[in-house]
This record gives sequence, C-alpha cells and structure tokens, in this order.
Amino acid sequence: MKAILVLEDGTWFEGRSFTGSGESGGEVIFNTGMSGYQEILTDPSYVGQLVCMTYPLMGNYGVNPEDVESEMIQVAGFITKECCRIPSNWRATQSLPDYLRDGRIIGIEGIDTRALTTHIRKNGAMRGIISTRENNPRILAAKAGELPRMEGLNLAEHAGCKSPFAWTESGPVQAVLSEGGDYEWPGPGPRIVVYDYGIKWNILRLLKQQGLELLVVPWNFSFEQVKKVNPDGIFLSNGPGDPAVMTKSIGIISRLLEDYPVAGICLGHQLLGLAMGGSSFKLKFGHHGMNHPVKDLSTGRIEISSQNHGFCLDIGHLDFLEQTHINLNDHTLEGFRHKSRPVMAIQYHPEAASGPHDSRYFFSRYREMVEKTA
Repeated sequence: MKAILVLEDGTWFEGRSFTGSGESGGEVIFNTGMSGYQEILTDPSYVGQLVCMTYPLMGNYGVNPEDVESEMIQVAGFITKECCRIPSNWRATQSLPDYLRDGRIIGIEGIDTRALTTHIRKNGAMRGIISTRENNPRILAAKAGELPRMEGLNLAEHAGCKSPFAWTESGPVQAVLSEGGDYEWPGPGPRIVVYDYGIKWNILRLLKQQGLELLVVPWNFSFEQVKKVNPDGIFLSNGPGDPAVMTKSIGIISRLLEDYPVAGICLGHQLLGLAMGGSSFKLKFGHHGMNHPVKDLSTGRIEISSQNHGFCLDIGHLDFLEQTHINLNDHTLEGFRHKSRPVMAIQYHPEAASGPHDSRYFFSRYREMVEKTA
C-alpha cells in the first residue's frame, strides 16, 4: 500500500505501508541502532515520535514477549528502508508487521532513510506525518506544522503509571497501600521509591538484581506520601517530553532531596538537575542509538552507551555539582553528582535494552550510595 512521509518543511518521501491503512504524526527522529527495534518500539521515552532506523533492514528476527520495555508499543510510527515479513529466530513469536498492526501503529518502508537522516542532522528534528489516506505533500506539510512541538510538552504525566505497583522477579504487581498511605515492604532489602515518568522495565529488572525492594509510583506521588511509605532512597526514571514544563515534579524532587539519597536516569537526570537550579535546552536532533561514546571522568574509562534523549541539562553555573560523565561526540553533559550529598544522575541509559552493558555499574553505585546513607 502506497504511503508518504511529509515533514513540516515540505520535504517528503514516498514509500509503502507494511501495516495497512493509517495516518500518524509526531516529531521525526532517527536511531542508529542495528538491532533492538522491539525495545525501541516499547520504550515510553519515544511517545509522540516517528522513529526512523538508520540501519536498512528491520524485522529479520521478529518479536517476542520477553524483549518488551513496557506494556505496549509507544512510538507514534516506525520508519525503515526495508521490513522483513518472515522472521528467522527461534525466540520469535510474531513478525514485526503483525506486531505493529496489532498495536495499531503505522509502519512505512521503501523510503531513502539515509537521505531522511541526513536532512534531520542538517536541519534538526522536526514534525512530520506518515499517511496512506492523503497523498498531497502540501496538505500533509501544513498538517504537520499544526502538531504541537516537543518543546513545552509534558508527556511524562501520560507515559507513566497511574497507581503504585511493586516490581517482582516476575514483573509488575499492583501495590496495596493502607488507607493511611502506609506500605508493607515485601522483603528485607533497601526500600526504594521509583518515580515512573515512562520507565523502561529493564531499569526495574536491574535495580531488583541489586537486592532492592521497589515501589513504583506515579509522577505526582507527593512528598507526604513518600514519607508515609518510609523508603531508604528515591529513583527517578526516564520518560518523554520537555522537562522544563514539569514544574510540579521538580517541586516534589526539591523536597525529596532534603531527606533521601536520590538518583536519576535520562528525564530523571534532567528533572534532578532542574530541581537544584540547572537549566535544560533542546538538542538539534537528539541522541538516539546504541553506540554513543561517553567518558567517566572519575575513572577515565570510555563507555559505549545506549542513548535516547532530545533535551540536555546545563549545570555549569552550579559549583556544588560535579560533572561526572561527558559525551565524546558533542561534549554535552552525561552525568553529575552532588559534591557533599547523596545525589547522582546520568543522562544516558545504563540499562541499555537494547545496547551495550558497559554502564551497568551505575546500579551497584546507586545501591552502595543508599546503603552508605541508611
């Protein structure tokens, strides 16, 4: 079925839908991963985005129930040069086209993804629309221009959980809080309240592997509610959207910093920095992929990291914070810690899923920080 991708500046690409009829719009970005498409599709940080994969072939190993990072497909649309209809992998339970079709997500193939990526790198991420229903580029470009920009969007409120849940070895289980707001922690490990702004499940898996007891809560779980469940530490998750507009979350974090050790990843890193007086800004085309070099300034070690963020943090004017990691491609901030308090965060994704495992030490560092503070 003929399909067309049109950007807000009028640039358009003709291809084919491999998921049937439909239309969807969002911010068009590119990801440089050669694999891991199922984890990308289910990563809540991609809410509101049309994801173009730079590697030309997707779907050759199918999909399966074990490799998801949330309960559903999160992307607004999927763009590839070629989609494989018949997967070849013993773990596969479904093809990529069927998986997207079941999730009612449009997928387009047959376009020049190299040209699209080059255009975004030169001109920046921009809004776009994939459609099989309309083939007039001018009409679709105007329609794309009416979509909300990522700047100013608070998407995390919709991407995260709506009620608390516990994370167990077998996955999420609804948490029961008493009428007074108390919580009976199920095990003896350090007790962690995890704020869900659109969390990837592998973060929870790896925190659990550290022997931590996890209570995952919505973005608006108040400071008073946290006090009642009596945790040993706070963890702030990844998620989509513009951190600067999440003023209520920033206010909650500011209070939590006074009483608890706190760590964050990606959006959590940005919110934590904003709560301490930093500022955020939009990157030209973001960091999306599994091959970004990051330097750990405390060890001098170079890590190859998985990344997915369109905003970045500036803490250069805050002398009580220490930069711990930098991106070696553009020298943007990738991690910081407080010089005297138990606070640390990183911008990239140590849980990978998919991607390299170079940065998984972050979770043991967090456990050690919590145990030292307790």
